[in-house]
Amino acid sequence: MMLDGTEDEEKFLAAGIAGLQQNSFYMHRALDSNNLRDALKYSAQMLSELRTSKLSPHKYYELYMRAFDQLRKLEMFFEEETRRGCSIIDLYELVQHAGNILPRLYLLCTVGSVYIKSKEAPAKDVLKDLVEMCRGIQHPVRGLFLRSYLSQVSRDKLPDIGSEYEGDADTVADAVEFVLQNFTEMNKLWVRMQHQGPAREKEKREKERSELRDLVGKNLHVLSQIEGVDLDMYKDAVLPRVLEQVVNCKDELAQFYLMDCIIQVFPDEYHLQTLDVLLGAYPQLQPSVDIKTVLSQLMERLSNYAASSAEVLPEFLQVEAFSKLSNAIGKVIEAQPDMPTVGVVTLYSSLLTFTLHVHPDRLDYADQVLGACVKKLSGKGKIEDNKATKQIVALLTAPLEKYNDIMTALKLSNYPRVMEYLDIPTTKVMATVIIQSIMKNGTRISTSEKVEALFELIKGLIKDSDGIPNNELDEDDFKEEQNSLARLILMLYNDDPEEMFKIIDTVRKHILNGGPKRLPFTVPPLVFSSLKLVRQLQGQEENPFGDDASTTPKKIFQLLNQTIETLSGVLAPELALQLYLQCAEAANDCELEPVAYEFFTQAYILYEEEISDSRAQITAIHLIIGTLQRMHVFGVENRDTLTHKATGYSAKLLKKPDQCRAVYACSHLFWVDDHDNMKDGERVLLCLKRALRIANAAQQMANAARGSTGSVMLFIEILNKYLYFFEKGNLQVTVAAIQGLIELIMNEMQSDTTTQDPAANAFLASTMRYIEFQKQKGGAVGEKYEAIKVSHAG
Repeated sequence: MMLDGTEDEEKFLAAGIAGLQQNSFYMHRALDSNNLRDALKYSAQMLSELRTSKLSPHKYYELYMRAFDQLRKLEMFFEEETRRGCSIIDLYELVQHAGNILPRLYLLCTVGSVYIKSKEAPAKDVLKDLVEMCRGIQHPVRGLFLRSYLSQVSRDKLPDIGSEYEGDADTVADAVEFVLQNFTEMNKLWVRMQHQGPAREKEKREKERSELRDLVGKNLHVLSQIEGVDLDMYKDAVLPRVLEQVVNCKDELAQFYLMDCIIQVFPDEYHLQTLDVLLGAYPQLQPSVDIKTVLSQLMERLSNYAASSAEVLPEFLQVEAFSKLSNAIGKVIEAQPDMPTVGVVTLYSSLLTFTLHVHPDRLDYADQVLGACVKKLSGKGKIEDNKATKQIVALLTAPLEKYNDIMTALKLSNYPRVMEYLDIPTTKVMATVIIQSIMKNGTRISTSEKVEALFELIKGLIKDSDGIPNNELDEDDFKEEQNSLARLILMLYNDDPEEMFKIIDTVRKHILNGGPKRLPFTVPPLVFSSLKLVRQLQGQEENPFGDDASTTPKKIFQLLNQTIETLSGVLAPELALQLYLQCAEAANDCELEPVAYEFFTQAYILYEEEISDSRAQITAIHLIIGTLQRMHVFGVENRDTLTHKATGYSAKLLKKPDQCRAVYACSHLFWVDDHDNMKDGERVLLCLKRALRIANAAQQMANAARGSTGSVMLFIEILNKYLYFFEKGNLQVTVAAIQGLIELIMNEMQSDTTTQDPAANAFLASTMRYIEFQKQKGGAVGEKYEAIKVSHAG
């Protein structure tokens, strides 16, 4: 059925265009031969096509634009006629003889335009005559387009200040009166469209009306362009008349659109000075009007106006803009008890933005806005509407963006209360926004009270809400969230050790509730932050005044021991082991032997009981050896115990090559530079010989299993260790031992069972070059190396 209607409409449009083109052809022929009577006759017939009621506004507009183009040409002809001596008054009278009223009025407006240009009568009189006569058309669509044409031809001929058509005193008032009258009549026609036709076509009519709204709105634009409309005239004559029309029309679509037009077309300064009048109209609008959007746009305009220049801020204070807007929002929400949550939050979000622009120094105003929002949201529970939560995020983000400082936002007592209305995912989003703000601005959070307040705000990232684990979150998103939290923990700092210890304790209290998934991300930054404080206190053992409450390295280490212990319980033993070793090194620098020994003990227990994966064992044993080698705080007994354990672990690794490498790494535990009491050449040699035996066993096993002994890489690595200790002055490592090892490697490389390995060949060649280089150095080093005979692989 609809399709037939559309096809019929296309036919009517095509017929209308054909009739219009045919008559415009004859009109042009009459114009070319200066035949005025025929020109008027055919132009009236052409304009009769606009009398149709069978076209939708969209199609009617196509027909109207074609007629409009022809009328422009007709107007030029009328101008030519007047220049040739034809009386414009006679012409004005003549066109009124057209048979039908619609063509007559179009012709009258066209001649009227030329009449005003001729200045043979005051512009205000002609305009008044035309606007009155247009009342003859009461069909909504035809009337709207006729009045739109009148507005179009008259807009550059209004008797405005500085215009060539300016007349006597009060001439601007006449111009304003003309536009207002035309606007009022057009609005009435536009609203009347809604009430014509069957109820089932209501949506279709609303769509058609939306297409025509700019015809009505253009009048307000014309008003805003009249030079003579100053603030006083706007306040006394223009705004009251426009608002009267808006309120009285009682039409939802018209009220929303026209209120928006008023805000957009008139200057911000005018809005500020007439705030009472403008805001007074809002509660009088229909309950179904989307007031939140219009009011938000007004506040946005005023916010931008305030931001444009500091010089305008006194105007805002003078008119008490904040209290007026705040009261208006309260009244609007009261007048619309069914207003959805998104509307309420949008209004307060816009008001907060306005407040931050106009009164950046008045935190009490910002807090007042948040408090009012909390009051309106009370009893609603967590808000699940996506649009509403986005608006709450906008509301909470505004202070962060304005002040670039979370500390200022923390001073707003209602800030955390608003956050309580967010659902779990949005709470996390907001927490991330807060952390990003801190990172971006390098904000210093330097007291435990501030840290406590901050962590309350971002608790969505720190722990699962109400004990419900959130398994839905994407793994990458989770890692990103926790990494941002880790970066935040590292940013918390205070020069005062006592306060810094309190901060660490506060952070620890929060993160230990984070659950097993979060601890591997949050414990390490806390440990390193604590170790930073330990370094700061290095050398200070007990407080000289004997105050037990003071912060000492020992006290921090006790806290760290308890903290790292939580990781071993959440299946992160490798991470816990690394952190224990870091703490042991810090305790070593503080000369705290018992503390360092305890950390090593914990690391060894983890290695024995928790770390079973062979690759993880290799990494762990090398970390243990590397850390133990740098320790100087241990006495002989403790050092021997730890070293013995480390060598024992090395020899028990699963694969022979891994055993070999770990055992020769242990040789460094018995030879530490700069510590003469930690140089035991015999035990170094024992480790190296043991490594050689393991390398030999590895080759034999490979030969038995695969028929080839594999690579000689392990032997070359051990040779390099021999050379290292030889050069360092270990007398147990002799030239004979090095020479024997070189010959062993050469023999192995020439054996048929050895697998050729380019990497091993290159490593050996490089080692031989090094020995040659050391020989050529001369002096004591050269003399030392001289006895070693270098062989090259054949």
